[in-house]
Amino acid sequence: MTSRPPATGRRLPPLWSLPALWTVALGLWELSRQESVWRDEAATWQVALRSPGEIGHLLGQVDAAHGLYYLSMHGVFAVFGPGVSALRLPSVLAVAVAASCVTVIGRRLGGNIAGLGAGTALALLPAVQFHLQEGRPYALVLAGVAISTLMLVTLLLDPSGASAPRWVAYGVTILATALLNWLSLTILLAHAVTLTWTGARRSVWIRWALTAAAAGAGALPLVLLSLGQSAQVSWIPALTWHTLIGPAVLSAVGGLGALLERPRGRRLSVTAVGLPLLVVPLLTLALLSLIRPLFVDRYVLFAMLGLALLIGAALEAAVRAARPRFPRAARCVLPVAVVLAWSALLPHSLATRSPASRVDDVLAAAADVDRLASPGDAVLFVPAARRDTKSVSPGAFTGLRDIALARDPVESGTLKGVEESPDRIRREMLTRRRILLVTDAPEAARPLSAERDRVKTDTLRRYFTPVADERARGRRVIVYERGEG
Repeated sequence: MTSRPPATGRRLPPLWSLPALWTVALGLWELSRQESVWRDEAATWQVALRSPGEIGHLLGQVDAAHGLYYLSMHGVFAVFGPGVSALRLPSVLAVAVAASCVTVIGRRLGGNIAGLGAGTALALLPAVQFHLQEGRPYALVLAGVAISTLMLVTLLLDPSGASAPRWVAYGVTILATALLNWLSLTILLAHAVTLTWTGARRSVWIRWALTAAAAGAGALPLVLLSLGQSAQVSWIPALTWHTLIGPAVLSAVGGLGALLERPRGRRLSVTAVGLPLLVVPLLTLALLSLIRPLFVDRYVLFAMLGLALLIGAALEAAVRAARPRFPRAARCVLPVAVVLAWSALLPHSLATRSPASRVDDVLAAAADVDRLASPGDAVLFVPAARRDTKSVSPGAFTGLRDIALARDPVESGTLKGVEESPDRIRREMLTRRRILLVTDAPEAARPLSAERDRVKTDTLRRYFTPVADERARGRRVIVYERGEG
């Protein structure tokens, strides 16, 4: 009769829960960034406040690539109300899910230390820390890619590889993630490299190819629609060697982790999953950028999953190397590495959680307007995109007349509204005694390109005198009164 180990009466929490809790703790730390919201998050905020029909009207003209995210955030705001916490908590929870997934992948393919190391490292990576507390879709894309990669690993570890429901779930996850950001489809190329690396059977290749094709076909309408809105990314600079320095360094770090793991043969390993996951999306985006500038690191934030896995593999290798001669010291490798990494990154972590980490602060400008304005004043925005201040905090603009506006953002299905002709704006300005100008602070301002904006600033300079000038976190509110000129 086989004896059983005595029951201890205690059940340890699952391994994946530890990095998840760690990530949530890091995410909740200074989540509000002193109640600041910057321009990218302001886009999420103002669109989430619209009805589903109004969001659909917007997506037909701009931001189609973020449609699913905006609809999701509309639901979040409908349940919890608009606010900084509601804006950012989905990202915190999404990164926690991603950390759990890489923990499970690392444990299955490399061991407990590889899993814990990967899950813990993910939330410490500087790029991930930035988007951990960001009201934008990139953390959700990170989670979607992590889930789909875990599903693929599970399928490859299945001796039969014939579970149709699991393949369907994998395809649905790929599609849902692509609807959050279609550039996440580059993950299919990374998964194809993993299949090649591990010598997947022909039957697995067929199932994967059919699933990938179905997911790609499902996302194709969104891809075509968003390509028609490419003017939105016209601000992205052309690819340069300087742009590629960061990705090259990250790839080198990941490659070191792969060397330390030293995977043998065609076995499914952390390296076989993590290295393609890190390198392929970055390389693919760089190649696409040779055709049309698209290289922005947040578009492939999910590549950091591969880096985290390879860091976990390196820690596992260090523990295994130390265990035979220094068993006690081996147990300290992971906690010491976490403490050292957290300490080294602490200045960056603090900076990321400060309002100064973003280019501007919409809420600070709205507070200045609320304090400086008087009933009956007019308001102008230069450029027109700074109207997001009003869209996010309409209460601060109560009693103010937006004299350049012809059609508001909701009615026009835009983010900044449609403005009157330059001549009409000038004539309206000259009928006003006091005008508040909401604009960029000098350090965040770009040269004016729109004729309307030049007319606004020229008319203010010629006929009005500034009587108050407040600058806060990248934005500026100036009060002008009519002069004699």
